[in-house]
Amino acid sequence: MRFDRALILCLLLPLAGCITTHTSSNSLGKPLPQESKADQAKDAARVHTELGQHYLASGDLQTALAKLQMALQFDPNYAPAHTVIAYIYERIGRTADAEINYRKAVELEPNKGDPNNNLGQFLCSTGKYAEGETYFRKAVTDPFYATPAVALTNAGVCQLRAGDKVRAEADFRDAIARNPNDGEALFQLADLLYQRKDAFRARAFLQRFDALGKPTAASLKLGHDIETSMGNPEGARNYSKRLLGQFPDSEQAHALESANSP
Repeated sequence: MRFDRALILCLLLPLAGCITTHTSSNSLGKPLPQESKADQAKDAARVHTELGQHYLASGDLQTALAKLQMALQFDPNYAPAHTVIAYIYERIGRTADAEINYRKAVELEPNKGDPNNNLGQFLCSTGKYAEGETYFRKAVTDPFYATPAVALTNAGVCQLRAGDKVRAEADFRDAIARNPNDGEALFQLADLLYQRKDAFRARAFLQRFDALGKPTAASLKLGHDIETSMGNPEGARNYSKRLLGQFPDSEQAHALESANSP
């Protein structure tokens, strides 16, 4: 991630005394207008949000939080800063602060897919399934939302937690229709079908997931269980070998070893 050094150095000074003067000229030879204080504040909030994301990615949550708090001091209405700080608060267990900021991001950008999806996911994680679903649906209505399948998959997982497997299946299928390579939706649908004793169709969706080349311990254990239920010991052994070889310390590997122990 690259930053404008001049802007970062400028942000070290009080905002009121840090006005960027453009010395270049336009085609008429006149100096370009100075950036307004509101634009300066938004730029400062953006840079500190990006810095916060950088520290977040490196695992330094304390510094990341400080950067996001500074971003919101510069511009309390900068929606991306509310989203990132909400995630940090969620990570450190400050649930009430997380919810306030997730909701603020939606308030500032009510028609955007990302903030609605993020709030929906947070609400679902706290057991507010019905309310969370409304935000997933809102996310999908954004015509410029790049990943509507993600919101639909999240909605499906939320429906599973709420105990509505029928609606969950519909959401997973909708997600796959929009993005045939949505790995989470493929896995969740395979698992749901297996639980319904429909191993044949579960196998088909799990094979599509496996073809993406990103196996997980859970997917390999599910493959083992599906093949076992279909009376295919060779297929089950193949999944078992992959699970023990690639994820030997996983909960699924230990469960499989325990089941096979005499």
